[in-house]
Amino acid sequence: MQENFLHYLWRTRRFDHRDLHTTTGQSLQIHYPGEYNTNAGPDFFNARLSIDGVLWAGNVEIHLQSSEWLAHKHQFDPAYDSVILHVVHSEDQPVLRPDGSLIPCFEMSGRIPDGILSRYRQLESANSWIPCEFAFQDAPEIVKAQWLDRLMIERLEEKTAMLSGVLQRCEQHWEEALYQTIAACFGLKINVQPFESLAAGLPLRILQRHRNHPLQLEALVFGQAGFLSAQFRDAWPLSLQREYHHLANKYSLMPLDVQQWKFFRLRPTGFPTIRLAQFSSFLQQAEHLLSQLLAAQTVEEMAQYFKVTPSEYWLDHYLFERPASKLLKSTSQSFVDLILINAVAPFLFYYGRAKGLEKPQHQAFRLLEQLAPEKNTMLQGWKNLGCNPQNAFQTQSLIQLKNRYCKERRCMECAIGNAILK
Repeated sequence: MQENFLHYLWRTRRFDHRDLHTTTGQSLQIHYPGEYNTNAGPDFFNARLSIDGVLWAGNVEIHLQSSEWLAHKHQFDPAYDSVILHVVHSEDQPVLRPDGSLIPCFEMSGRIPDGILSRYRQLESANSWIPCEFAFQDAPEIVKAQWLDRLMIERLEEKTAMLSGVLQRCEQHWEEALYQTIAACFGLKINVQPFESLAAGLPLRILQRHRNHPLQLEALVFGQAGFLSAQFRDAWPLSLQREYHHLANKYSLMPLDVQQWKFFRLRPTGFPTIRLAQFSSFLQQAEHLLSQLLAAQTVEEMAQYFKVTPSEYWLDHYLFERPASKLLKSTSQSFVDLILINAVAPFLFYYGRAKGLEKPQHQAFRLLEQLAPEKNTMLQGWKNLGCNPQNAFQTQSLIQLKNRYCKERRCMECAIGNAILK
């Protein structure tokens, strides 16, 4: 049994309330269990209880065993001095306040309904794809829908926290922060770190000076990425190399180690060289991008900025000086959608929150609702359980559910898990 199961029972009052009393025999009435606290400090704030007819207002702490109070060293933390009730599965040791008085203790053991305990044990011991797979389809659809809506907001808030760090590193320059956020998306999962380093070391203000000179722009991107330090024979990489040497001296640039870039297990269209070529083309049309995105009325208007075709050299190359069959290496629709989902929507949401503007936040939600559902192995797992997401809003919610709740077995904090226990 985990402590969070007791949290669930206490906050939902799903235990036997007949003849409540403390372990010392004092009568107990629960008027309000308190506000659930997921941060440091007691587990529930501002509870209201009557103990032997005396009304108490304060905090409640929960443990499986009462001795965990001492093991966690709460006796040395003033934040716990206001605890009015210690709720435990079983009391193995009385706990005293710093002044020597006994903290009233309530045992949950013997008060847990058999049905809830049985389903909890099923969740706890499950080895299936998600712990509640045995009963997922039995959970009410309205509960699932409302919970997934909440998870989408939670996911955007998580990304907001990361974007706050990006903006801080950019010294509150919103356009620079957007540029770095989009750059990370061009790396997807496997090359996100070198793309982040590239953008951090190649400020947008430098790129903007060369936006109307495609050769110089591509030279800056590939040179800073570390791909122009080799010996070349082809005219295009030689031109890029000459331009970068000049510009690197002018701006005191230091290139990345080319070994940071990963090619393993990538299709040629996903090679970092192709992504860098596409990124260079994107930068040519990215002037005042934030204001352009804020003014956009449709998904198509936003998507147009990321639908790019690299320079002519890359139409028959995947690597420098390695000719390949001619294939269209423009950004695919699925790649553009990923940028809109993982960079643009979170950034608009964050910008709206930070500026106190509702419109950008609504734009973020509308964008996710209008984009096609993502496809990957995780989402296939949800489809196998009967989920049929209709848009990116729903797929992002399902990703959040799997990563933040199912994988971490936080069933007691999940509305679907709670519904299954009832």
